[in-house]
Parts: sequence; structure tokens; C-alpha cells
Amino acid sequence: MSKLFGFSGDTDFCPGGPIYTNHKESSLFLSLGGHVDIYFPPRKRSRISGPFVLCGERFEQKKRPSIEVLPDECLFEVLRRLPGGQERCASACVSKRWLSLVSNIRRDEICSSKETQSSKGEAVVSGNEVEHEVEDQEVEGDGYLTRSLEGKKATDVRLAAIAVGTASRGGLGKLLIRGSNSTRKVTDVGLRAISRGCPSLRVLSLWNLSSVGDEGLFEIANGCQMLEKLDLCHCPAISDKALLAIAKSCPNLTDLTIESCPNIGNEGLQAVGKFCSNLKSVSIRDCPLVGDQGIAGLLSSATFVLTKALSLANCFGIKDQSLGMPQLSSCKSLRSLTIRNCPGFGDASLNVLGKMCPQLQHVELSGLQGITDAGLLPLIENSDAGLVKVNVSGCMNLTDKVVSSMAELHGWTLEVLNLDGCRKISDASLVAIAGNCGLLSDLDVSKSAITDFGISALAGSNQLNLQIVSVSGCAYVSDKSLPAFVKMGQTLLGLNLQNCKAISSGTIDFLVEQLWRCDILS
Repeated sequence: MSKLFGFSGDTDFCPGGPIYTNHKESSLFLSLGGHVDIYFPPRKRSRISGPFVLCGERFEQKKRPSIEVLPDECLFEVLRRLPGGQERCASACVSKRWLSLVSNIRRDEICSSKETQSSKGEAVVSGNEVEHEVEDQEVEGDGYLTRSLEGKKATDVRLAAIAVGTASRGGLGKLLIRGSNSTRKVTDVGLRAISRGCPSLRVLSLWNLSSVGDEGLFEIANGCQMLEKLDLCHCPAISDKALLAIAKSCPNLTDLTIESCPNIGNEGLQAVGKFCSNLKSVSIRDCPLVGDQGIAGLLSSATFVLTKALSLANCFGIKDQSLGMPQLSSCKSLRSLTIRNCPGFGDASLNVLGKMCPQLQHVELSGLQGITDAGLLPLIENSDAGLVKVNVSGCMNLTDKVVSSMAELHGWTLEVLNLDGCRKISDASLVAIAGNCGLLSDLDVSKSAITDFGISALAGSNQLNLQIVSVSGCAYVSDKSLPAFVKMGQTLLGLNLQNCKAISSGTIDFLVEQLWRCDILS
């Protein structure tokens, strides 16, 4: 029988008592009677994943490590006494709890006489896995590191890992966060970890972070006082209070960009103008609460003396009331002025800026239907440095008088001129440009009142060196301009003839064939 069934006879059947004296192994036997036991060796690994282990007829509970029993306060004291950054990084990999505690340790709370530079990368704890943060961009520069988190990678856990991992490796200098609509978002908790672990942060960019509010910026203001550049875009929960805290605590702020932050208004900008004495660039876009008082607070402060660039776009709270500033000192540092789609901005406001900013070189006043010659002429006449780039597209009330004055006074510096949508601009402007603007390389007169005569004047100039010309939507430019376009084609790299209904397809085909090096839009 033993040969028939493959039994050896001595080891598989054991008459009498059990094989092992250890009672814990009795669960592996099935008793058939008083004198015979059958042994069933385990075939599969136990699937029990709970804290209890089945042993015979008893349940034994797994014991937690003794250090995990400690409350957060005690564990915090243990972790802050670790000797160096490498040890803190290793501890942060244990669990999310440990990562959270380590990331909340301020640099002045570390009890260490000597810091050790860490040679290991930061780690991110996600569930039960520890992932090295090799995906994030790392750039060395002036002893600082750069980190960029986008989409689903932008979470509080990753920010905590960055704060811990970069603390002993030169420090984090630049942080870019692009949020998403995922459930795991960056909150004030993540910024708190950055503020405590990255005191050398110089550049902070927050985009599309609806869960970040004033508390997060309060933490940054308290812990990152070396901040130089701040970019806030689509952060609806951030208000003037946060901007006030940044202005008071970060005197080195040089670059401020605010876009689509509906709760930031005049009070925040006034604080920036008052406390940030090194401010060089200000850009405000789609902020409905920003009005005359906020802009006046910037322009009338001592801060504005150093400002080199000012940009305002879609700020509907601005009214044309001379910006509420009776007396203003000259701002000789401002080089670039951009006012885009601010319907309340008119001649009075522009007159003030023109008189106080004599060193302007780049001017963009697009979509301002309230601007006329009376507002723009003082700016043109008071500019001592020489205008280089001028964009007045959509200012439909400007006339040839402005262009003629600009060509005569700044023809020796003007390189780019955009008159798109200026319906009152005619051939007189092109004649003035042809006679004075020898450096002009980019000219846009789309949807204006120019004719074939104006195009001929441009082509007849011996000093012009135009590379890009746009006459899109000019109803009075016809096939008669063909010889002029061919002549200008010696230097042209781009020609826009779209929506010129008086130009036939045959003329366009001929230009495409002749001007083979020029991109032609038709």
C-alpha cells in the first residue's frame, strides 16, 4: 500500500502522539482518532494581514515598535536631536508621520553642534513605498537648488520631502508649483514645511493653487525672509493680508507678479510700495480689486524710484483720475510700461506717467480706447532715453499727429512699432516713418487707413531696413502695391497680407514666387 500511494511509511503517518512537542504546531495536524494523526504541511503563505496571528486556539497581537508608542511631542524631541541632515533624511523615510514631524523642525530648533552634508537624495513617502525624488528638476546655482512640482506631483507630502532633503544640501533657492484639480492638493501645510526647512528661498511661484490661503503665505513671510521674487497666479484664497505680511517681512523683494487673484487689491499694493524698497518689476493682471489707490501707492512711494518695469492688464478698477496723485517725483529708473485692456485708463493717467517717467524705452498701451493724442504726446515728448518698442494696438482714437511726432523725436532709436487697429492712421504716418526711422525692423499697420501710396513711400526709402511688415485688413491696399512689395522683399522676412480684399490671388502667387525667403501670410 505504501508503494501504491507513494508513502514511505515512516514519515507521513505517525501513530501515537504528535511529531512535534511544540503545541503551537498542532494546528498543522488533523486528528482522525485516538492513535492516528495526519500531517498537512502548509502549502501557501498566510493571507492574514491584520494585527492578529492565529496560533492554535489563541490569538496573539503584533506588538508595535516601542518608539511608535511615543506621542508626537516626544518623537519630535528625539528627531530634532539627530546629529545631521543625512540622519534626518533617513528618518523622514520611515513613515508619513515621521516625515511630517521632521519637516516641521525649524533650523534653529535642531540640536546639533555639527551639521553633516547629506549625499543622498530626498525621499517621498507615498503609502507604504519610499520613492526617491529623482523626477524633480535639480539645478545647482550659487549654492541653491531649484525644485518644480506640477500636476499630481504637487502635494504636501512632496513639499515636506523637499524641505527635509534640501535643508543640508545648500538649501532650496527656487520653488515652482503648478497645481491641478486632483484631490491631493498643495495646502498651507506644505508651505509651512517649506518655510521651516528652506530659509534661503529666493524665488516662489504659485500657480492654480485654490487650497493655499493667507496662512501659507504667513509661514513663508516668517521663515523665508530672503525672498526676492514672488509669482501668484490663480490663487483665489490669498488676500491683501498675505501680501502685507510678505511686504513687511521680505525687504529684498524685487519682482512681484500677481495674476487672477480676486482678493488682492489696493491695500496689498500699498504695503508693497511702502515696505519693499528694492522693488524693480511689478506686474498686475486680472485683479478686479486693484484700483487707483493701489497704483498710486506704488507710484508715489520711495520704492518706485528703483522700479524698472510696470505692467497692468485687465484691471477694471482703475479710473482715469490722474491716479489720485497731486505731486509725484520723477522715476528715472522705469524703462518698461505696459497698460493692457484697462478701460478706465485714459489721457489723465497717461499724462501723469509720461511726465514722471523720462527714461521709458518700451511702451505698450494696447486696447485703451480712451487714449487720444493729448494723452500720448506728453509721454513721447518727455522721453529722453529714446523709445525702442511701441505698441498702441487697439487705440483707435490716435491719429497721424502722434506717429509723426514719434518718428521725428525717436526715429533714431525706434525698432518696433505696432499700430494694429488704429483706424485713423493714414499714409501721412508711413511717410513720416519712411523719412525718419532708419532702425525700424518691425511695422504693423493692420486695419488702418493706409493706401498704396503709403506702401510706395515705405519702399522708396533708402534708409529703411524693414524685416516684418503687416498690412492685414487694410482695405485700400491693392495690386498696385506689387512693385513696392517686391522692392521691400530684399530685406523682408515676413509679410502679412491677410484679409486684404483688394489684393488678388495672382498677385499673392507672384509674391510667393519672387520673395522665396519671405514668409507670406494671405
